[in-house]
Amino acid sequence: MMRIRSSLVVTAALLLAALVPEAKAAAPSGFKENPRDCKNSGSFSGWLADFKKQAQADGISRSTIERSLGGIDFDPGIIRRDRRQGFFAQSFLSFQKKLATGFRVTNGRKKIAENKAAFARAEKQFGVPAEVITGFWALESDFGKGMGDLSVLRSLVTLAYDCRRGEMFTEELKAALKIIDRGDLEPQEMIGSWAGELGQTQFLPTRYLEHAIDYDGDKHPNLFRSDADIIGSTANYMHHLGWKPNEPWIEEVMLTGELPWAEADLAIKHPRAKWAKWGVERRGGKPLPSDGLAASLLLPMGRHGPAFLAYDNFGVYLQWNQSLTYATTAAYLATRIAGAPEMSPGKPNIPDLNGDETKELQRLLTNNGYDVGAIDGLVGEKTRSAVKDMQIKLKLPADSYPTPELLERLRRGG
Repeated sequence: MMRIRSSLVVTAALLLAALVPEAKAAAPSGFKENPRDCKNSGSFSGWLADFKKQAQADGISRSTIERSLGGIDFDPGIIRRDRRQGFFAQSFLSFQKKLATGFRVTNGRKKIAENKAAFARAEKQFGVPAEVITGFWALESDFGKGMGDLSVLRSLVTLAYDCRRGEMFTEELKAALKIIDRGDLEPQEMIGSWAGELGQTQFLPTRYLEHAIDYDGDKHPNLFRSDADIIGSTANYMHHLGWKPNEPWIEEVMLTGELPWAEADLAIKHPRAKWAKWGVERRGGKPLPSDGLAASLLLPMGRHGPAFLAYDNFGVYLQWNQSLTYATTAAYLATRIAGAPEMSPGKPNIPDLNGDETKELQRLLTNNGYDVGAIDGLVGEKTRSAVKDMQIKLKLPADSYPTPELLERLRRGG
């Protein structure tokens, strides 16, 4: 029985490693991102020859370039994976049920117990709590069980040549070569996800190059095998993203009545004292502190679902991964590892849209003049903003959550 369970855990971890990086690997500001239906032009071999010249001009040694890229070829399977986005089309409740599991809570606490000194050092140096680090560690790779089994260099070469995000991945490929050049990893050690991420907390090579640190004293950061390096490097990166020591990230709350729902928006912050006046309470009916600490009301399933107060540190989660579903799951998992009870799922049978219905909603919102970004069935920041504005126009509760009721109203022209 234990053997079957272990196999299922590893399978789930590999699935996660293959799919989760999509939102995280979105092109950051400054890099061009073309539509998913773009077409490649020019030969791969010609592109690769030009890239090798660029890499050498960028200071990467010829020997590193040749032993890393000699004989490497294009992988069309990577492009197929890049064009898929189904994982994040799930609702928050479905997503977190699969990923914020009791098994991960237990293993996160075990990791903390096994690495007390490294976690204590990281929190003292960077201000990031152990449960926050282990929450990411669990989701990204199940503590190393699901890092992926693909050649990172082949993935990066393929994505750098590809038309969609070539500029971004060209820089990631150069960073991977620089990691090899400085002696931290060998090419054959770079085994990971389809999106070219490295190690147990799945750092893109630029992140690895800039923020991976030696925490075990061997003079080389290794996020594949060294727990200490994983802990220190993850804390270092989160500190770089702006983590505020001794401050919360999210906490589950209960809503005791009707609120001004339009205030439930990550872009809107109020002091906890104000949320308390509107009837927001902690679990079990405990009052919120009546203080000035600013927070947003996060309703990932709308006003009928779970509710959280999101503090400034939650912004670090959204920088780690741009998917609100992923970020909320990771933040919630960290609270569970820290000892919080399982969250209340809210009312049963919350109305929800599937991926095709969400695409239809996005098209209708676009027809009404809204910019929702790509018509992809994913409820990102632009879609939520458009939903909220349309709810206000239609005099519906403006909780930013797309519902069958809103879709039906738009189908009828409002």
